[in-house]
Amino acid sequence: MKYAFMEDHAREFRVAAMCRALKVSRSGFYEWRHRGPSPRARANLALLAEIRRVHQEHREAYGALKTWFALKERGIACGKHRVARLRQAAGIEAKRKRRFRVITEHHRTPQAAPDLLERRFNAPVPNAVWVGDMTFVRTREGFLHLAVLLDLYSRRVVGWAMDTQPSQALGQAALAMALDQRKPRPGLIHHTDRGSPYSARAYLEQLHARGIRRSMSGRKSAYDNAVAESFFSNLKNELVHHCDFPTRDHARAAIFDYIELFYNRRRIHQSLGYRTPEAVEREWVDA
Repeated sequence: MKYAFMEDHAREFRVAAMCRALKVSRSGFYEWRHRGPSPRARANLALLAEIRRVHQEHREAYGALKTWFALKERGIACGKHRVARLRQAAGIEAKRKRRFRVITEHHRTPQAAPDLLERRFNAPVPNAVWVGDMTFVRTREGFLHLAVLLDLYSRRVVGWAMDTQPSQALGQAALAMALDQRKPRPGLIHHTDRGSPYSARAYLEQLHARGIRRSMSGRKSAYDNAVAESFFSNLKNELVHHCDFPTRDHARAAIFDYIELFYNRRRIHQSLGYRTPEAVEREWVDA
């Protein structure tokens, strides 16, 4: 790999300087250049090209382990340690800025519902438990607020809406989208924090009309709604923190692309056995 790096940068740096920096001999480099790379080196270069392709196609969000799973899914046989080594040598890193932070919740609403999940973030089938939350995205034009609902079985975003204000209508729009697309049976658990939009009369009427059971986080921490918080962490680390949105419309388009084309369909999740939300639900239907 050192010789291959030197060959790629021979026009930019002097060979002698690269040899000193990489601690290899000039004679060894010229001998390698004369005979050409070994079969192992050629295989590494081919594998590195696939690693770069996975890295770009998945928004530079994957670490070594997820990259390895993505390569296996494509039928490329390789070891996970080899993938990690090649990524490190090529300077390929996951594009993340900060981890999910735990914050204390201070929402106080008289209509708060009991916490039916108690941090048990799993569901036996689709449309058994939905979790929801809201966040905001900065643009040069001002804040864009986003509300989402995720199915706990597959981690799929089943409903979402965006608006200039964190109004009651924002949460209602996300819920309406989820209800229209999924058509859940009565008994579904709907879990959120204690934010006032989730206790608004119109919102409660939507839930009651479908026989949906309310559940709310306690006055503890964001871990009580960790799946929704984790989604926002991924969204911001993999998209928002690396973009300077000139307008809200630019942010809307980028978030739509992230949710519908990447997160739901292409992004693999460790909690799903390194499968995508779409694949998990397709397997459930087939079974």
